[in-house]
Amino acid sequence: MTDLLIATNNKHKVEEIRHFLSKLPFNIRSLSDIPNGPKTIEDEPTLQGNALKKAREAFQATGMLSLADDTGLEVFYLAMKPGVYSARYAGENATYQDNCDKLRFAMLGVAPRRRKAQFRTVIAIVGKGIERTVEGAVEGIILEVLRGDQGFGYDPLFVPNGFSRSYAEMNIEEKNQLSHRARALEKAVEVLQSI
Repeated sequence: MTDLLIATNNKHKVEEIRHFLSKLPFNIRSLSDIPNGPKTIEDEPTLQGNALKKAREAFQATGMLSLADDTGLEVFYLAMKPGVYSARYAGENATYQDNCDKLRFAMLGVAPRRRKAQFRTVIAIVGKGIERTVEGAVEGIILEVLRGDQGFGYDPLFVPNGFSRSYAEMNIEEKNQLSHRARALEKAVEVLQSI
């Protein structure tokens, strides 16, 4: 069975991706399985640039087929911020709570009709003779208060269009049926099946 390296140490992200790819014939690994694995500095100006950089560095360091993603929450009222800086919106060592708090403060008093946002994921797959990117997005709104205790990141603040519950109020199966990462992973599965 071929190894597929998920180029992240984020255990929540690995769990979500592993769950989604479980039916594919790959031995799914993550950077936490790789001693002295690459520590990519995400300094590209776009989600696509960061995803490609992470996947390229993982492949170069290990020789394994590598999949990396970069995801951003893009709030229309905030000129698509935090975007590429979503994970470090409140600073380099920010916690999920820190980032949510900063976003809530930035959106304080903003009318419901102006609270539109989208989660966007770009996935890069890099291996011998392959370098591909795919993306998925989900639009929704930013809540005024955190709701739910599932998921991670901004999930407690984001309600996708057509739903009344936040991502953090959904279990992993529900979220995986509609999330931005799920939409990108569906396209990634097609790429992986063609390898």
